[in-house]
Amino acid sequence: MGAVVADDGPSGVKAPDGGWGWAVLFGCFIITGFSYAFPKAVSVFFKELIREFGIGYSDTAWISSILLAMLYGTGPLCSVCVNRFGCRPVMLVGGLFASMGMVIASFCTSIVQIYLTAGVITGLGLALNFQPSLIMLNRYFDKRRPLANGLSAAGSPVFLCALSPLGQILQHEYGWRGGFLILGGMLLNCCVCGALMRPLEPPKKSEATKEPAEKKVKKKLLDFSVFKDGGFVIYTLAASIMVLGLFVPPVFVVSYAKDLGYQDTKAAFLLTILGFIDIFARPICGMVAGLKWVRPRCVYLFSFAMIFNGFTDLMGSMSIDYGGLVVFCIFFGISYGMVGALQFEVLMAIVGTQKFSSAIGLVLLAEAMAVLIGPPSAGKLLDATGRYMFVFIIAGIEVTTSALVLALGNFFCIKKKLEEPHTKEEAAEREELNKSEDKTPEDAKVDSIEVEQFLKDEPEKNGEVVTNPETCV
Repeated sequence: MGAVVADDGPSGVKAPDGGWGWAVLFGCFIITGFSYAFPKAVSVFFKELIREFGIGYSDTAWISSILLAMLYGTGPLCSVCVNRFGCRPVMLVGGLFASMGMVIASFCTSIVQIYLTAGVITGLGLALNFQPSLIMLNRYFDKRRPLANGLSAAGSPVFLCALSPLGQILQHEYGWRGGFLILGGMLLNCCVCGALMRPLEPPKKSEATKEPAEKKVKKKLLDFSVFKDGGFVIYTLAASIMVLGLFVPPVFVVSYAKDLGYQDTKAAFLLTILGFIDIFARPICGMVAGLKWVRPRCVYLFSFAMIFNGFTDLMGSMSIDYGGLVVFCIFFGISYGMVGALQFEVLMAIVGTQKFSSAIGLVLLAEAMAVLIGPPSAGKLLDATGRYMFVFIIAGIEVTTSALVLALGNFFCIKKKLEEPHTKEEAAEREELNKSEDKTPEDAKVDSIEVEQFLKDEPEKNGEVVTNPETCV
């Protein structure tokens, strides 16, 4: 069920970059799809909830916000659980919570009850699956990590393409209650993905060296030392500003099209277009980020992706018909996919593998408040003005600001931190390669010392070689 020792990420375990890692990647693909696409796909049911409970846009937007806030805000809790119990058992419990929340929500009689069930319980379940799956993915992949992150991140648009029209069909055939019940059953697949997360086995050690190593290594449940890293602090600040506006357009674009007078199915198709473009953007961006020249500078690519996303929001605010919204969804899908493929790759490059489990939890906690405020505040603005233009403008300004914070901070803190790990890795690899090349001179040197010592002591020791620890190989 996932040993704690294996989840400590011992330094002696080398990432296989394949093998069972592909099964882990598949599980992470599904978990990422549910975690990020689900809060957006639920927006398909907002019109029905508004009619049944007599509420406004801002009230329904709280459902998506609470889902995302739980996904982000419970980051430290997930880090502690993973470091204590391991990834696999945490994910199995999370799958049960995610399913149970949606099933109970189908019987709710008020919007507050839906907040607690579909929002809090399901959000907690998705969080207990999302973070451990990323941790396992980054342990199984090293050289291919940018590509692996890009492929797993593609789960979000794939599931968005599927869940959005599926939600529309379920709402039409069974109502929002039946749709919630069926979606709750689908979330049980998170338990299957959790079962795929087999922990890496540490190298076998002799009994003589095993006990001292176990006493020496003690895993922290939550490592706050990452805040001493200036690059991590700047990344956290930029990411927190980014998520204020990043998730707003996908939540409101369907309602935008409906208010323009287009059919529900045609409006929901916008999310499908966005997701379809996103499917290809994430793996391609992951491949580009993995290039030898780009990988040490992926923070610049990440900054460009955020600026691109913010500019797309600003242009989308001028859409006045369905064609304009389609163009917006195409470019938003490209930029959104780039952000999704790079955000955790950049974080891993900044903090390293050993501190990633704690760093991701703390980053998600910092982003939680922004996620909780973003869509509801946009809904309040929409209720007050009745115009989607202002919603998209505010979102674009927030995302662009975050890009400037990260890009400017990179010159002072993050750039050096990103280059150091690569330098050390290259130095370590060169040292290992040079061992075999330098073996003959070293051996010759040691042998000459032994011979010299032997000749020196031969008259006294009657030809007996003294095995001195300082000179003996």
